Amino acid sequence: MSQFFSNVEPTIIDDEMVQKAIEEKCPEDLGDLARRENINLKVVTELQLSFKSILQIDNLWPLENLTKLQLDNNFIEKIEGLKSLVHLVWLDLSFNNIEVIEGLDTLIKLQDLSLYSNRISKIEHMDTLQELQIFSIGKNNLTILEDVVYLRRLKNLQTLNLSGNPFCSTEHYRLFVVAHLPSLVYLDFKLVRHSTVRFLHSLIGKSGNSILQSLCFVALGAGSLQKSGSQKHTTAFVEYLNGSLLFDSLYAEDREAAKLASVPGVKDLLEEYPSWFVLLSENLYNYGLEEYEKREAEVSKFYKRLHEILTVNQQESKRIISDFESRNQRRLDELYQAGSGDIAEWKRAQGKEDIQQLWDALMTLEALVSNDMEELLQGFKRSIDVIASTFIETVQGIYPFHSVQCRTLENEHHEKLVEIVISTMKELEEKEFEEESEDGFPDEVRKLLSDKTTIVSTMDESHCTSLRRIDKRESDMLCNIYQW
Repeated sequence: MSQFFSNVEPTIIDDEMVQKAIEEKCPEDLGDLARRENINLKVVTELQLSFKSILQIDNLWPLENLTKLQLDNNFIEKIEGLKSLVHLVWLDLSFNNIEVIEGLDTLIKLQDLSLYSNRISKIEHMDTLQELQIFSIGKNNLTILEDVVYLRRLKNLQTLNLSGNPFCSTEHYRLFVVAHLPSLVYLDFKLVRHSTVRFLHSLIGKSGNSILQSLCFVALGAGSLQKSGSQKHTTAFVEYLNGSLLFDSLYAEDREAAKLASVPGVKDLLEEYPSWFVLLSENLYNYGLEEYEKREAEVSKFYKRLHEILTVNQQESKRIISDFESRNQRRLDELYQAGSGDIAEWKRAQGKEDIQQLWDALMTLEALVSNDMEELLQGFKRSIDVIASTFIETVQGIYPFHSVQCRTLENEHHEKLVEIVISTMKELEEKEFEEESEDGFPDEVRKLLSDKTTIVSTMDESHCTSLRRIDKRESDMLCNIYQW
């Protein structure tokens, strides 16, 4: 329940509540009409039901011409009962207990929607709100910054409030939002700088989405590259490759293969196999960490250069403005002393010219920083493309791992295992043994070896499972670098 109501019994919107709200809101003459038994509620366009302890939205269907509805500061848990209010332009559901955005499909004329201070964890189900201009969803449970991209489909959205959500603490959060929603005028009660919007538009216009995507990548702090410690191997896309983790995963649940360890020769084969397999895994693990360091260094270099560009621009802008302010103050003093006349007019004309020069200088700086940043982004993208493509080519075959040696090693191991098992089966057939004490084989092993078709099928299935897991590890690495 809402923190504002601790000892209040929740209610449902009923006719009496609506009637009373109309009487309080409407002028005295309309209030008299509302008290009549058969009042036409279609004349009501605004309704305020704030602080009414409302738990469920209901009984609003007669108010089909409502354009403004306030339901803030209640106990509402679900957006419902609004289907008939197709003329709503303004809807306030702030300070409630709503968890899911829903029930808004018919409100196609809605321009202002507030869901501030609820329990919403995802932005969704708003496709029909194409007229929406103002949207407040601050102080909710939004944790995934990328979910903001959903709002790109709302072409008329100009004012957005996201403040107070968990993802707002993400580094460069504001830049990420503006990059994806370049039509915003206000974000979190602050004016979006025209220079930022112009810059983003110039990137889209000149270089397409690739540059914008690169910018968003940087705005997120290079994603997983900011991790360290125990997460480093995951960030490097080589998790489960250090030590014997990958090999252990191949046979961890293979009980049939474990039974074969009692067959003469198999134990030595199994001991020899993982040592080579682990060595290959370790090689790729170390290679992945080296590539991670390269990616991290590239991103760090980008940030350093970005900071330099912005610092130089800001310092030069401050110098130009400071010089202008000094000259302007002297000119004002001279104007005051001159009072009127030719000297005063000359000073005023000189002031106008100085203002124009200030504008020209600042716009020149703006163009320079825009060009520098576009060049920086282009260079960053080229470097990242080279690093990623090199990693992909290496994993796929240049560096001997999954596609060659690991699969080859697994195939060779399988062939040797088949040879040992078949040879043992022939030996057992010749001896025609029956007692465990005579041959030293456990009963389960003798049972497993009693049917050639079954044992071969079992080994083939185990082999295919191992190959699939090897291939999946390679696929995971490639998918991760592609996504990065």
